[in-house]
Amino acid sequence: MSQHPRGPRYTSLVEGLPATVPFVGPETQERARGRRFRARIGANESVFGPSPQAVAAMQQAAADGWMYADPENHDLKAALARHHGVGFENVVVGEGIDALLGYAVRLTIEPGQAVVTSLGAYPTFNFHVAGYGGRLVRVPYRGDREDPEALLEAARREDARLVYFANPDNPMGSWWSAREVQGLIDGLPGGAVLLLDEAYSDTAPADALPPIDVANPLVLRLRTFSKAYGLAGLRVGYAIGEARLVRSFDKIRNHFGVNRMAQAGALAALGDQSHLGSVVGEIAAARDRIGAIGRANGLEPLPSATNFVAVDCGGDGAFARRVLESLIARDVFVRMPGVAPLDRCIRISAGRAADLDILAEALPEALRAARG
Repeated sequence: MSQHPRGPRYTSLVEGLPATVPFVGPETQERARGRRFRARIGANESVFGPSPQAVAAMQQAAADGWMYADPENHDLKAALARHHGVGFENVVVGEGIDALLGYAVRLTIEPGQAVVTSLGAYPTFNFHVAGYGGRLVRVPYRGDREDPEALLEAARREDARLVYFANPDNPMGSWWSAREVQGLIDGLPGGAVLLLDEAYSDTAPADALPPIDVANPLVLRLRTFSKAYGLAGLRVGYAIGEARLVRSFDKIRNHFGVNRMAQAGALAALGDQSHLGSVVGEIAAARDRIGAIGRANGLEPLPSATNFVAVDCGGDGAFARRVLESLIARDVFVRMPGVAPLDRCIRISAGRAADLDILAEALPEALRAARG
């Protein structure tokens, strides 16, 4: 069969984009290595698993898999609205925060328009901005935290349509107080929507989360079932915001994007707050253990309000990369920040006791190998 002389006619924007993904998954690494990881503590998943009630609900929903899911996500939206004390019209459900970030960019950004974020912050957001032709304006972290004042200054200077800010933060695990986050909200220039990524809200101190104000049309609060709820593989996230802003998502979202099992599992997980509290306790204990393992090897764990710990390896990014590669060679999956000076650290997710036993065994060997 002869090859067609002409291929697809891509848009000029797509023609200029690299063929890439924001994260290389552990499965990809396992296929390349030809063996599995002994400890999977790099993707900020909850190894403590979902609520048994959620598992039972998903098992029951599996038998109804022949039906399309409710495109309105009605029952889950209603439960989320009750849980947060907001109106049904103030909640939009999507395929994880990742999808909702993409929808938010599509709603507000035209080619060339400015989007402000932090240098080294969540790369999937940048992926969406590039895909819709936005112009990324990145400001440095300050003291291992995103810098609200610098974000506001850049938003005003660049007439930004979107500002991305994660609290608590990925990849450093740092956080700002509710008062300081409210200052960022109050300082937003007109027309700039703040995407307040609160994926780690369930593990954050109570004083890190400002009250939800659904009257403000310039703030979208993003939450997820992927972290402490233990449902990362289902892809269920949601956003809380002003009713007209939330309603605008119906113009572009994939109305069948959240499948029937995911809706059932998330609804049951939300109803089992006892399990969530137990997991948050397990995460706190794991953070303490990771910190102790790091300090026992002469490394400095950074304070964390998330389900992971960024551990300062005491050198530059090249050294931290060698430590990471040496851990991977010893079947311990971890990740690291992508830009300096954050990349002096490796990032270790909360693990079970057995996972962290493996880390404790492998880390001193990896450090010796990295130091050559």
